[in-house]
Amino acid sequence: MQYPNLNVLLHSDSEAKHYFETLPDYAREQISSRSNSVNSLASLKDYAQNLLRGDD
Repeated sequence: MQYPNLNVLLHSDSEAKHYFETLPDYAREQISSRSNSVNSLASLKDYAQNLLRGDD
């Protein structure tokens, strides 16, 4: 399901909210700065995985 933006996604989807809350601060900040581009759990996970790729 797609939502208008990250804020609506997090408010409406408890799984997305939980996933977002487990991310490191810097990843949450980066994702929040592009909140209009994150409109589904899948897009949230994709974006987070791209950000975290360098953390290994």
